[in-house]
Amino acid sequence: MRSANRRRRGQRANGGGALERDSSMERVDDLQDEKASGWRQRAVSRSLSAVRTRAERRVQRLLDAAFELIDERGTSEFTIQDVVERSKQSLRGFYQYFDGKDELLFALLEESIRESVEDIRESVEPESEPLKRLRAFTIRLHEWCGPLGTQQKRGAHNRLPLSEFSLQLAIRDPERVAAVMAPISRMLVELLDAAVAADALRATDTRRAALLIQQTVMYSWLMNRLAGKTGVQVTAEDAWEFCLHGLGG
Repeated sequence: MRSANRRRRGQRANGGGALERDSSMERVDDLQDEKASGWRQRAVSRSLSAVRTRAERRVQRLLDAAFELIDERGTSEFTIQDVVERSKQSLRGFYQYFDGKDELLFALLEESIRESVEDIRESVEPESEPLKRLRAFTIRLHEWCGPLGTQQKRGAHNRLPLSEFSLQLAIRDPERVAAVMAPISRMLVELLDAAVAADALRATDTRRAALLIQQTVMYSWLMNRLAGKTGVQVTAEDAWEFCLHGLGG
């Protein structure tokens, strides 16, 4: 009996050792899997990064080609083939990134607005007083929306064809245009909130006030075009004074 008990205890002991060895092997396997997963992730990440970089370069070449055509012709009346040939890429490559010409024009509009947001922010930052910051925003926004050929020309490219495209798109897809314009709207609301908090303005609804300012400033270029050279032109200062008095400043 004693011998049998010793054998059973030995078997349990050996079984426990086997379990420990199995558990140890599992931990080793897990560590190996983690290491393998790590290098796989790094390899895939590098590969995706390289693919993304190449794609960004190709898209930028298409955008640059389209901007060049607009600057040369003063219109968006060009074909996809014109863009493909100018960018030295294939038609198939174009359709990998854009559904068609309207999608390309929308990308150009986004680039133009991104450039304007950065420039407007740079004009606002040096000012410390809320009203002066709001004035800097309004003046610079008007310059961006103003007719080309003025001394206050902003941006690296001819914006008129893109402005005309944005008006057409606003009729078909207003939500999309509103989304691309959102950074400008947010900046203006923030400036208005700061001015109201400093008791410099009496606006009760800054979002509504921002909408009115944008409508006044951004579409003054259209009325200036309709007025022609012999008509009354709304200047940036005119727009600012009108908005300021309307807000009780």
